[in-house]
Amino acid sequence: MRLSVLDQSITVAGRPQDASIRETLAMARRCEELGYHRFWVSEHHNLESIAGSAPEILMAAIAATTQRIRVGSAGILLPHYSALKVAEQFRVLEAIAPGRIDLGIGRAPGGDMKTAAALNPGFPAGVDRFASQMDDLLAWVRGAALPSDHRFHGVRALPEGPTWPEVWMLGSTADGAGLAALYGLPFCLAHFISEGRGAAEAFMAYRRQYRPSAENPRPYASACVWALAAPTEKEARHLFRTRERWRLRRDEGIFGPLVSPEEAAVEPRSARAESYLEKLREEALVGTAAQVGGKLRAMAEAWQLDELVILTWTYDPAARSRSYALLAEEMALDVPE
Repeated sequence: MRLSVLDQSITVAGRPQDASIRETLAMARRCEELGYHRFWVSEHHNLESIAGSAPEILMAAIAATTQRIRVGSAGILLPHYSALKVAEQFRVLEAIAPGRIDLGIGRAPGGDMKTAAALNPGFPAGVDRFASQMDDLLAWVRGAALPSDHRFHGVRALPEGPTWPEVWMLGSTADGAGLAALYGLPFCLAHFISEGRGAAEAFMAYRRQYRPSAENPRPYASACVWALAAPTEKEARHLFRTRERWRLRRDEGIFGPLVSPEEAAVEPRSARAESYLEKLREEALVGTAAQVGGKLRAMAEAWQLDELVILTWTYDPAARSRSYALLAEEMALDVPE
């Protein structure tokens, strides 16, 4: 089973947001050294927790400073954009790093509705055009000609070349799984968003409804999970306090930067909040590498996954890098020579 990484360029209290972008570049190189298969970056807008707002630009920098690891988007929010422009961007990326580019597509707004409208004045009407956008995008990305009766017949996405990006469908529900099956695409479930709700049904529907394509004759299932490993369970649980505090704030509609685990630990909480956190701790993929690795293997077996994508947040970037190193060793990744 392959192991990959999702990086969101998280922001940290007391540190400039632009530093998060440079940290992502360094993390991509580190994950390549550790043997991870892919390094994906996300698209979010107007969320102070996440600085990653332009994955296509960040991908170019990562692709130019790595040699082996696949580089992708998780994902490009297609309803906001022109399918031709997205295809052109990713054809350029493919020219930078042939055979290493993934184009992950999502339908979510990527932020609140006001921000979505600022990004795209036509939103949410663009969601209704998603099917036609996908048809055009797949043709342009793969260098195929549009039908003669298509209004854009003769339009090509340049630069052309012998390879093209691998297109993925991303989603947190069975709807995304159904779209992936319809287009014959690999599917990645955003487990860190859905928290496993409906996951088994989504993967079952994906395989049952899958329509083989020339590029993907068989279904390919993946899940992106939030996980954190440390040398001891006690330390991992301590580091997890940062995530706990963020989750509480998120549920209040506050998306601020990460605070230290020490600050999170002393923040007053209600009995209701503590009860919520107890459930969160029970379900979290947090602990030693062996503990987290065991849960990852069980999850992959239960859902018959081909790949797992790991998302990790910590206040200290060194703790995050160490977590990826521990899991790479635990999962016996092949380290490139």
